[in-house]
Amino acid sequence: MPYRRLPTTDQTRLHALQRAVQKASEADFTDQVISYKTLSEAQRFLMIFENQVSQYHSNFQNKVTANKQYRHVTSKARMYISHFIQVLNMSVIRGEIKKDFKTLYGLEPNDHTLPDLSTDDALLEWGKKIIQGEEERIRQGGFPIYNPNITKVKVYYDMFCEQHSYQDMHKKNTSRVYEDLGELRRQADEIILDIWNTVEAHYKDLLPYARLMACKSYGLIYYYRTGEKKLTPETDQEIIRIHRMQPELPNLM
Repeated sequence: MPYRRLPTTDQTRLHALQRAVQKASEADFTDQVISYKTLSEAQRFLMIFENQVSQYHSNFQNKVTANKQYRHVTSKARMYISHFIQVLNMSVIRGEIKKDFKTLYGLEPNDHTLPDLSTDDALLEWGKKIIQGEEERIRQGGFPIYNPNITKVKVYYDMFCEQHSYQDMHKKNTSRVYEDLGELRRQADEIILDIWNTVEAHYKDLLPYARLMACKSYGLIYYYRTGEKKLTPETDQEIIRIHRMQPELPNLM
């Protein structure tokens, strides 16, 4: 006999459970391989597992879709904040804005390099500093910086903050469902193993090929080892022929 192996993905777990439930439901009451109790438990669990898998894939797809929008908004916010700081530095270099005003933005007066904006956290931090700094400088009587003006920077920064919050929410939802799914996978494996053991025990006296086909009809998954000869109807016929010729031989099944 080839060896069996439990499913390793959600889809194969679902298929194994669906096949076992379907086959057991179709069986005549005089030929019940799986007990009514086990069948009822499998049916109830299958509904829960199917819903959780579907919810996980839905959340994951929402996360992927939201991530595309998030990347676009993040790129825009980074570009506008970076551009604003460059314009501010050039205004200081040209003497249009006093260098000491740069401290309002959290920037060093004599350092005209751009701060690191490569991470989302840095973008959150510097966007807030730049907006507050420009508003305070204007409040103190300074002329607004144009191209870009702070209003436009704030629009893209606020969009980024909003998308950042959505992204965190999607991550948390997906992680929560994934954790719940991990426990359900463990339960699924236990139920499938119980069913498969029951099915194999029920058909243990059949000839190899007949036993293989009967077990596979309940969703059991088998794999042939390297070089192992595959079972065919002829395998069973050969065993029957040998036993008819030499009935004293031990059971070859």
